[in-house]
Amino acid sequence: MIVTVTLNAALDVTYRIDQVDWNGVNRVQSPHRRAGGKGVNVARVLAALGHDVLVLGLAGGPTGQALAIDLTASALPHALTAVDADSRTTLTVTGLSGTTLFNEPGPLVTPEELGRFLDGFDEALTGAAAVVLSGSLPRGVPADFYATLAARAADRGIPALVDADGEALRHAPTGRPSIVKPNLEELARASPAGATGPERQAELMREAGAAAVVVSMGHDGLVAVTAEGTWRARMPYRVAGNPTGAGDALVAGLAMGVVEGTPWPERLRLAAALGAAAVATPVAGEIDHGTFQDVHRRINVS
Repeated sequence: MIVTVTLNAALDVTYRIDQVDWNGVNRVQSPHRRAGGKGVNVARVLAALGHDVLVLGLAGGPTGQALAIDLTASALPHALTAVDADSRTTLTVTGLSGTTLFNEPGPLVTPEELGRFLDGFDEALTGAAAVVLSGSLPRGVPADFYATLAARAADRGIPALVDADGEALRHAPTGRPSIVKPNLEELARASPAGATGPERQAELMREAGAAAVVVSMGHDGLVAVTAEGTWRARMPYRVAGNPTGAGDALVAGLAMGVVEGTPWPERLRLAAALGAAAVATPVAGEIDHGTFQDVHRRINVS
């Protein structure tokens, strides 16, 4: 079982509109609403590929109830910790002119609520093959909380993968995660002044405690800096579509590689292909299998 943690879970709303008139009325062609947040998206991809998952997170208010209902309807096992404040909604507007994302900040979480979450997290580690910690932190959650969770998993011999930004990413290596997965911009923001280049910045994260760092670079592919060496996965072409959720599908591929013990070259090929296949779908948490098969066989890893 792979446990995914989404502390700032959301009700994801996606509007598909060919052309947006920001000063007028827009007719939404195909609205879509479902439980989201980065860890939920990771769980959706893993479940679609046949892996047992458990979704953990915080959920509160009417929006939190909608999240739980949708997870149940999607056959995604979950153990959400209740909070008093209402969970957030995100809005993605996608069309011919590109994709725009609106993210609410999320609920204010109390120390007592975090304590209940930690109790549930420790219980969920029993039987877990890996843990994925991803997404933003809601208000009230300490910046080093992912490091805390990763360390609890590491103490029990369970690999943790962290996909975060800002201070959460900066603290993450101290929890000894198996993989930290920033994109280029996130890596640069979390790196010390004067550290230039993704390979050097990734190596500094390894020195701080992360076993491996995988840097996603969009259509330019991936760079993985590990104890076994550095690899680069190059994409054969740019996939058009909605990039929201591409990083989550990529993380799902990395988690599969960790659990299955896949060598790094094939692990990166799988992760990069899943990321591309997610771009080809209209909503996060899904992959286009035709795109996956075509891209996967063409990716070059060196």
